[in-house]
Amino acid sequence: MKHASFILSSISLLGLSACSMAPTYHVPTSPMAQTYKAEPGWQAAAPADDVAKGEWWKLFKDPALDALEAKVAVTNQNVIYYRAAWAQARALVQQDRAALFPTISAAGSTTRSGSFAGGTGGNVTSGATTSARVSSSYSTDVAGSWTPDLWGQLGNAVKQSKAQAQASKANLDNATLSAQGELASDYMTLRGLDAQAAMLDETIKAYQRSLDITKNKYAVGTVSNADVYSAQTTLNNAMASRRDLERQRATYENAIAVLVGENPTSFKLAPATWAPVVPQVPSALPGEIVQRRPDIAADERAVAAANANIGIQKAAFFPTITLSGQAQTSGTQLSSLFTSAASLWSTGVSAAVTLLDFGARSAKVKQARAAYDETVATYRQAVLTAFQQVENYLAATSSYAEQQGQYDAAAQAANKAEAITRNEYLAGTVDYTTVTSAQATAYSARVNQIQNTVNSQNNAIALIQAVGGHW
Repeated sequence: MKHASFILSSISLLGLSACSMAPTYHVPTSPMAQTYKAEPGWQAAAPADDVAKGEWWKLFKDPALDALEAKVAVTNQNVIYYRAAWAQARALVQQDRAALFPTISAAGSTTRSGSFAGGTGGNVTSGATTSARVSSSYSTDVAGSWTPDLWGQLGNAVKQSKAQAQASKANLDNATLSAQGELASDYMTLRGLDAQAAMLDETIKAYQRSLDITKNKYAVGTVSNADVYSAQTTLNNAMASRRDLERQRATYENAIAVLVGENPTSFKLAPATWAPVVPQVPSALPGEIVQRRPDIAADERAVAAANANIGIQKAAFFPTITLSGQAQTSGTQLSSLFTSAASLWSTGVSAAVTLLDFGARSAKVKQARAAYDETVATYRQAVLTAFQQVENYLAATSSYAEQQGQYDAAAQAANKAEAITRNEYLAGTVDYTTVTSAQATAYSARVNQIQNTVNSQNNAIALIQAVGGHW
């Protein structure tokens, strides 16, 4: 519209170049290291070729886990929450950016009026002739206003909201990584319980055979009734442990259901053959963690937002100037409305500044600077925590790997000892107490063997999260 263009041109002529009151932003420094204490020779390595960036769970080569992980990023309610928060933050950036430009409004109106004429002395009598005259008028008003960003207050508001939106995206990535890691950990623990249950089912069968043998020996008088009670106790304890495994499994199955956004009442995860895969986690050099971890990225963006807020608060010391313009036209015909000579226009400049606030603005600047220092400390603490986690999980990786060999050897030896002791009991050379002790030792060794593998798997998952979840 011609009048809108006129107003834009008028207020643009009065615009001044803006400056920013915010300090020049630099990413805060943080303590770094050249290598890891737990693994001084640990260097960056490439994962398996079939593992896409971010799909770290495929290192475990479990199709059921792959299917569950695919749901997390879509149906996990916590992830959905952070995705909505990110959308809200992006909309806020658009809103703040719009404040940099003029606001134009328009209004229009139409009026119809008329009069009646006829009769004598203004009286309408029977048979008198009357006539009506009707006229129309049209008018439009176009107004615009603009607050030039002289001191960078609006520009810093855009920088702040943009940094907050980037932090929101990092929070979404962190929530996704956290949910994926929690799912993988719960899944590995559940499969470990399945493995213990399968092992315990075989153990219960062996205990039942031992009880039957003991009862037969008691029947012929070669052992006392105490041996029968001992065998029965061992069997009942094993059956109770088996029931407790079912309870534990149900807890993790329900947790997995919630993580993938399904109702635990209807969610089922069938037992499967255990695949004790402990992947070699692709490593990351220390400096890369700061770039890759989404929680650290969110904290760094919070620092940038706090830095922009300093400029916003400092700009309050300077006057606010508003440019405005208005144009009005009217006519009796709609076709000639915008070409009518009966037009009015006006432009104006207004300024507002706070003269005395008893230190309120200075206090806000101090608050902004203190908030900035707070976010810097949070960022540096996040970096230190990240290195702490990596060091811990690297140390655990080596420990679990060494323990696994010992547990495997211990389980193999305990199984042989149990078999030998059982045969000796059948031959009558040892009492049943020796058998019970050997059975308990063998069972404990088998549990330790499975549990250490699960610990290794969960430690690998934690290490993957600690280095940022992708490579």
